[in-house]
Amino acid sequence: MSSTEGISHTGYHAGSFLAKDETRAAAEAARRRVRIMSATLLPPLPHPEPVAAPAARLALKTDGTSRGLLDGAWWPRSRDLLSELPALTDVLDPLWGRITRIAVNPEHWPVIPRKVPVDGHIVKVGWFTPEIDPHKLLLLSYGTGRWDLLVIPPETGAESAARLMAAASDYDGPPLTASAFIAADHARHGVSAADVPLAPDEAWEYEGGASAVSAAVPEQTGPPGRPVGSAA
Repeated sequence: MSSTEGISHTGYHAGSFLAKDETRAAAEAARRRVRIMSATLLPPLPHPEPVAAPAARLALKTDGTSRGLLDGAWWPRSRDLLSELPALTDVLDPLWGRITRIAVNPEHWPVIPRKVPVDGHIVKVGWFTPEIDPHKLLLLSYGTGRWDLLVIPPETGAESAARLMAAASDYDGPPLTASAFIAADHARHGVSAADVPLAPDEAWEYEGGASAVSAAVPEQTGPPGRPVGSAA
């Protein structure tokens, strides 16, 4: 009697262990199915590719003895200094040394931030109403010198912008102030700076597709710079 009971008891436990093993196996299979479904239904999100900012539209004077009142011309795409200055300093830092400060007249700039982060450093921004021409940007390089750029209004058409860039970067031209350049072009050609919209081929060229001005800038050797504090 005791032998039969022992066999029955052993069989009972063996059956229990087998049922538990089957339950664990079923649970593990279910977990694998969940993992497979998760991998199928929730793929990793692709990382967006970084978009390069358009190159600054510039025409600069090269080394020379007579630089006049301006060192070239800049044609920004907007009046947003936070978005425009990084592209400008990307070009000028290798040519003129690190640009650390700029100053503008607030007349044509709706918002003037005190600091603008650019590639690897901060540019401090100031503004002066009577001392700086409304159409000029003053730049100071770290311990090197000062430069003055004609600021061509962003809404300017391609034809007028090309004329103004050529005039501001011409050594043989008259020593005009920034506003005088704008006024002279308006008087000579009878159109305002914002003359006509860009044609599709012009838009591509002046947005960096094949612009001779933009392409030539990185190859130029920057001028030595005015001593800080010289007259505008």
